[in-house]
Amino acid sequence: MPLRLTPTFRDALETAERPLVGMWVCTGSPLVAEICAGSGLDWLLVDMEHSPNGLESVLAQLQAVAAYPVTPVVRVPVGDVVTIKQVLDLGAQNLLVPMVSSAREAQAAVEAVRYPPRGRRGVGSALSRSARWNRVDGYLDDADRHVSLFVQIETVEGVAAAGAIAAVDGVDGVFVGPADLAASMGLLGRQSHPDVVAAVHRALEAVRRAGTPVGVNAFDPALARSYADAGAAFVLVGADVTLLAHGSEELAHRFVRATADPDRDPAAT
Repeated sequence: MPLRLTPTFRDALETAERPLVGMWVCTGSPLVAEICAGSGLDWLLVDMEHSPNGLESVLAQLQAVAAYPVTPVVRVPVGDVVTIKQVLDLGAQNLLVPMVSSAREAQAAVEAVRYPPRGRRGVGSALSRSARWNRVDGYLDDADRHVSLFVQIETVEGVAAAGAIAAVDGVDGVFVGPADLAASMGLLGRQSHPDVVAAVHRALEAVRRAGTPVGVNAFDPALARSYADAGAAFVLVGADVTLLAHGSEELAHRFVRATADPDRDPAAT
């Protein structure tokens, strides 16, 4: 029975009339991913770089969110052709490759998601979920249409090369990571420093001039709004793990203190 795949994140950006808002999914839990998928956000970023996610957990999360009107993007841990092949074959349609600092590195990522002769992706559609075990008609011929590729700029060198990176054929979008960018500028942990913010804006402007969608990570609401106003087409504004951390801390703040002081009303905080 012929099957159809869902539209890519590239398709969603092309039709969007506002910045698309998403969050990180880092717990490795399909249940948490499904909860986030039903939140009303536009997209989720399943992280394999700084989270305990492997192929099996990413597969389970893609399956868990498939029933919801949300677009999942998977960040691979490294722009390795074998890793990218495996993540594509398990059914990820939208990839984010971290630490891309040059047009040459962006071109290598493009080749990793494309079949020969245009790229280096290994052919295993009959064995994998990507083509629904060859139940998607014409998958090999139309694979580029079913996959969108985003690259992440996170260094001073990446900002300087942002326009060239964005102009690489096959790069569907560029995502700016202020945390590692701040570190590369000698400002570790200071994503809101004026110099870091200015560098982010330079990257946004260069990518937009190239005609490519650009996004950014911004947990600070004011920064997120300012980047959206500057033309960011997609933003990440939170993460499952930080929401859980902050929420549990708030419970402790309210009720542990209340237990220590029985005369104190927990609702008063």
